[in-house]
Amino acid sequence: MADMPSQRITISDVAREAGVSRTTVSHALNGRGQVDPATRLKVEEAARSLGYRPNRHAQRLRTGGASMIALMSSMPFTVSGGPSRLGFFMEVAAVAASSALERGLVMALVPPHKPGQTSLNLLDIDGALVIEPQAGDPQLAELLQQGLPVVSIGRPGGDNVNVPYVDLLSGPATQMLLTHMLAAGARQIGLVVGASERTSYSQAEQAYAAMAAGHGMRPVVLRMDEAEGEDGGHAAAQQLLGEHPELDALLVMVDAFAVGAARYAQQAGLRIPEDLMLATRYDGLRARSCEPPLTALDLHLEDIAQQAVDLLFEHLRGDTTRRMATGPLPALALRRSTQRKPG
Repeated sequence: MADMPSQRITISDVAREAGVSRTTVSHALNGRGQVDPATRLKVEEAARSLGYRPNRHAQRLRTGGASMIALMSSMPFTVSGGPSRLGFFMEVAAVAASSALERGLVMALVPPHKPGQTSLNLLDIDGALVIEPQAGDPQLAELLQQGLPVVSIGRPGGDNVNVPYVDLLSGPATQMLLTHMLAAGARQIGLVVGASERTSYSQAEQAYAAMAAGHGMRPVVLRMDEAEGEDGGHAAAQQLLGEHPELDALLVMVDAFAVGAARYAQQAGLRIPEDLMLATRYDGLRARSCEPPLTALDLHLEDIAQQAVDLLFEHLRGDTTRRMATGPLPALALRRSTQRKPG
């Protein structure tokens, strides 16, 4: 993916291509004023050949209409959908929609979609919030190609995308979970992350490697395709515990994986947390309804969503100075899955 979005085609480019004035282009494309049919056709052909996309945001500012933004999740449907009913996504959406409305913005939800489904080309939006895009994320690439203002909730994966974002502090969050598990009596902790290149995973691996080195612990990391969902977590736990029977704790960053890992542990006759501690990153419906309930993190998504809308609103108004906001440090939500009794 390119470092910066491609230059957006403007009404001036269309006017130059068609050999007419900007006013004529505006009238021709918006059905206003008296424009000769042949001239209108020439303008439409020029706009089509250049790939011109009208700046709906500018139009709405002129007419007083509300701008529309979209909230998108880059996670596969098997993680962001399913039994959790889009938990992470909808928790962000509930606050973001209200915050957007206060600023005269209408927010459309683009739920996680299954492979083969396309939604972006059907939307007439002025900007977007994207939740934790991975490196080379196709949704993010399309938004940038269209020249739309975008804010990422979580730093975008990879190193080559210059997109404003709200930092979720994934490194310190992982360190918080690991510190708790060690204090609760864990001796050998394994880490399970998604296979895609997301910043939350890379920062989790860095924090885990530092912890392992500091405690003389052999690092054991398994990367699993997010599309596998809960079944992927089941397979990950089976593989890790089969290859590394010394493990007595698993930090499973994806909540769908964590639920699958808990299912495998129970089928294998392992007691949670006595034989195996389990913790996950997001304190959502899956973590709370798992048996036993899973220790997780309150990511303060209300604050995160508010900051993301604020940042996007600045960019919609043309103020692109601020490129990053820092979310609050997550808080530990202690549950039975890590509360091992001494002795």
